[in-house]
Amino acid sequence: MYATISDLIKDLFGFYIPLPIQTFGFFMALSFAGAYMATSAELKRKEAMGLLHSFQQKVILNKPISQTDFIINILLGAIVGYKVLEMILNYDSLVQNPQEFILSTKGNSIGLILGAGIAFYFKKKEADAIKGKEQKEILQTVHPYQLMGTVLAIAAVSGLIGAKIFHNLENLNDFSQDPIGALLSFSGLTFYGGLIVAAFAVLFYTNRNNIPTLHMIDAAAPALMLAYGVGRIGCQMSGDGDWGINNLAPKPNWMSALPDWMWSFRYPHNVVGEGIPIAGCEGSHCNMLEFPVFPTPFYEAIMGILLFIFLWSIRKKITTPGLLFAIYLILNGAERFFIEKIRVNTTYTIFGHHITQAELISSFLFLIGVMGCIYLFRRKKRLPNHTL
Repeated sequence: MYATISDLIKDLFGFYIPLPIQTFGFFMALSFAGAYMATSAELKRKEAMGLLHSFQQKVILNKPISQTDFIINILLGAIVGYKVLEMILNYDSLVQNPQEFILSTKGNSIGLILGAGIAFYFKKKEADAIKGKEQKEILQTVHPYQLMGTVLAIAAVSGLIGAKIFHNLENLNDFSQDPIGALLSFSGLTFYGGLIVAAFAVLFYTNRNNIPTLHMIDAAAPALMLAYGVGRIGCQMSGDGDWGINNLAPKPNWMSALPDWMWSFRYPHNVVGEGIPIAGCEGSHCNMLEFPVFPTPFYEAIMGILLFIFLWSIRKKITTPGLLFAIYLILNGAERFFIEKIRVNTTYTIFGHHITQAELISSFLFLIGVMGCIYLFRRKKRLPNHTL
C-alpha cells in the first residue's frame, strides 16, 4: 500500500521524491476532476440541444472596495503566509504528515506579516485602479456549465462534511474515543453520506440559478459513477480500512491467470495501521492484516468505471428528463448492496436481521430508482409526444 504519492513513485521507479501528497487525497482530487469534466460536457450538450438556457446576471463594475474587503483579504493573506513560509522552512514535517501539519497551529510569524503585507498591497492596487471611475451595472451572460466551478466547491465541502457525519454515526465507539481525530482525519469517509448532503447543497444552488433539477441530476449521473470508481482506486491503493471480510478460501480456477491479491489481500503498509507488524519494516505504516480479506475497493473501482462507461454510452439515447438518474440509482444501489455482503462494516439489528448503513441506504436508493422509472414510463404513455 502507498500512504503517499512519494511511496508510489519509489515503488514504480526506484527513487524517492518527498511530496506532501497523500494517495487517498490524490485520487479523491482526480475523482472530483473527472466528475467536473463529465458534468460540464453534459451541461454543454444539453444547452446545445436547447434543453438548458443561458441567463443574464447583474454585475457591478468599478464597485468601491470596502474596509471590510480590506480586512478580510489581509486576514486571509496573513493565514496563508503564516502556513506557507512554515511549510517551506519545515518541509520534512509537512511531508511526514501533511494533514496534521496543515490543520495544526504551526506557522511562521514572519510569513504572517509578509502574507498580510502582500494581500494589502494587491488589494490597495485594485482599489487605486478603480478610484474615480464611474460605478455601473451591466448584464453578463452566464451558461450553465460556467457554474461548475462553484458547484464543484459546494460538492467538495458539503460532501466531505456529509461523509464524515455518516461515517461517525456508523462508528460511534471510535468517534467517542477520539472525536477530534475522527473529525479531522481524511480517512473514514462514507460515500452515501457525502452523496446525500452534497446532492441537497448542489441542487439548492443550481435551482437558484435556473437549472432544472431533472436535467442537472441527469448530467451528473455518469459523473457520480466515475467519481465513485476513481475514489475507490484511492481506497485500494492507500489501504484506508475500506476492505472486505476475511477470505481464507483458495483462489478459484477461473481466476488462476489473475494475481492472487485480486482474490484475497492482506493490505501491507495500510494507512490506518490495522493488523500485525511487518517484520523488518521501520517507520510508519508497518502493519498488515493478520488474515487476507476480499479487496472490495478494487472490485468497486472496476464496477464503478464500467458502470460509468455504460451510463455514458446510453445518455444520448435517453431523452426523458430524470430517467438516466433513476437508472444510476438502480445500478448504484444494486452494486453497493451486494458488495456489502463481503465488506467489513458496522451492522444494525433490525427485526432480527443484521443490516449495514450502506445496505439500508442502497436499498432505499434502488427503490427510488425503480419507482422513478415506473413513474417516468407511465408519464410518457400519458404524454405521447414525449419521446424516450
